[in-house]
Amino acid sequence: MRTAGRNDGASGDGLVAARLAALLEAFRPGDETLGVSELARRTGLAKTTVHRLVGHLTDTGLLEREDSAVRLGLRLFEIGQLASPRRGLVEAARPYLADLREATRNTVHLAILEGTEVVYLDVLRGPDAPTLPSRIGGRFPAHATGVGKAILAFSAESVVNQVVDAGLPRMSPKTITAPGLLRRQLTRIREDGIALEREESGVGVVCAASPLLDARGVAVAAVSISGWANRMRTERVAPAVRTVALALTRTLSGSTPDGRK
Repeated sequence: MRTAGRNDGASGDGLVAARLAALLEAFRPGDETLGVSELARRTGLAKTTVHRLVGHLTDTGLLEREDSAVRLGLRLFEIGQLASPRRGLVEAARPYLADLREATRNTVHLAILEGTEVVYLDVLRGPDAPTLPSRIGGRFPAHATGVGKAILAFSAESVVNQVVDAGLPRMSPKTITAPGLLRRQLTRIREDGIALEREESGVGVVCAASPLLDARGVAVAAVSISGWANRMRTERVAPAVRTVALALTRTLSGSTPDGRK
C-alpha cells in the first residue's frame, strides 16, 4: 500500500492527490468501515488531515459515512466499471469461464500482468475447490502463479527480466525462487502452451493455465483452473484450459487457433 507521508519535493496538487489515493488504498479486503484514527494509522497522515480529506471524498461519493466511520462509496464502483479498458475481455471470457467451472467444479481465473504481479479480472469459484486468496482486482506475484507464468512465457524478455530483477519471493515451500529454474519453465511453457503450478502459490493447491495471445503472439491475459492437489490432475484439465484460451484468442482477435491472423 502506498504511504502518503510528507514529501517536500512534491507539488501541492500532487501531494493532495497522493494523500487522497492513500486514503482509498487504505481499505483492504474484508474492511467494511474504517474510522479516522485507523485511516491515520494506516496512511501515516495526521488525524486532522484525514478528517479534512474524508470530507472531500464523502462530498463526491467516493466514500460514504456510517456513524463515525466511512466505507468505500458506490461511486467508486461506478467509476471502476467505466475505467477498465479490459471490460470487453471480461465480458467475452465470462461464458467460457463459466463452462470451464461447470465442467470441472474447480475455480477458474482470468488475469493480466501488471508490473511483476498478476491482477485478477475475473474469478469464478468452484464448489469442489479450495478457498483461495484470489479475488477480482486482487494481485499476486506472477512467478508463483500459473496465470503469471503463462503470461511471462509469451512476453518480451524485458518483461521477464523485470520480474526476475525484482526478486522472486517465496509464497510457499514450493515457490520457484531460482531465476534459472523459472526461465527453464517458461521455455517449456512456450513449447506446450500450458503452465502448471504445483503448490507454488499455496500449500495443497495446483493449477493449469494458458495464455491469450494477440496477433503478434504476445500474451495479453491468461486463464486457469485451480483445485486441490490431491483431487485435481493438472494434466487432465490442461487440454480444456488450452482450448478455452485458444477460443478466446480467436474471439478477441479474429485469429487462427495458433494465434496467427
